[in-house]
Amino acid sequence: MIELKNLTKSFVTPKGRHYVFRNLNAILPENKSVALLGKNGAGKSTLLRIIGGIDYADQGKVITNKSISWPVALSGGFQGSLTARQNVRFVARLYVENEEQVEYVVNFVEEFAEIGKYFDMPIKSYSSGMRSRIGFGLSMAFNFDYYLLDEAGAVGDASFRKKSQRLLDELKESSNIIMVSHDLNDLTRNCDVAFLVRDGKAEYFEDVLEAVEVYKAYAK
Repeated sequence: MIELKNLTKSFVTPKGRHYVFRNLNAILPENKSVALLGKNGAGKSTLLRIIGGIDYADQGKVITNKSISWPVALSGGFQGSLTARQNVRFVARLYVENEEQVEYVVNFVEEFAEIGKYFDMPIKSYSSGMRSRIGFGLSMAFNFDYYLLDEAGAVGDASFRKKSQRLLDELKESSNIIMVSHDLNDLTRNCDVAFLVRDGKAEYFEDVLEAVEVYKAYAK
């Protein structure tokens, strides 16, 4: 279970302080994959980053004893002058205990990403799609209780997306995901429950299809 308690997040703009949400409360239920729906700018990705510990709320806290990945879409943290192999090896050493496991992670990401010789070229030479492939594969190489996915289904061509979906299906047998996506079919396929983020609050739905219908009516 993940509890979001009294979360407030704001940004300073030229027109004053903008609140993404104020005193947001939500409980993400145990053993359920969660869809986050909302219009652009509603705070879905911000909320995902806060849950993953990449961003921080002005007030409030995230309460959980579960292991949580970083948001999979977050591939901007790579060191551009290093190769994918070097970046992956660096991250792996933060999460695993020995060099054998490090090499497993490196080999997994190299095989999964399917970028060939570019795996040993500086990441600054990559397209955004190539970076996303590395970011997705790297997140999936570790064991987490929750995987955070931000538009991850949009990565790559149709064949690569199918492969990514197969991997997600395998991971969901022992873990859960929290997903942000504009592809509503992705949400209904992968998630069990949903939250609609609007007006600074998160409304809970036990039925993802119902949440999608409410969102469609709201987003018109």
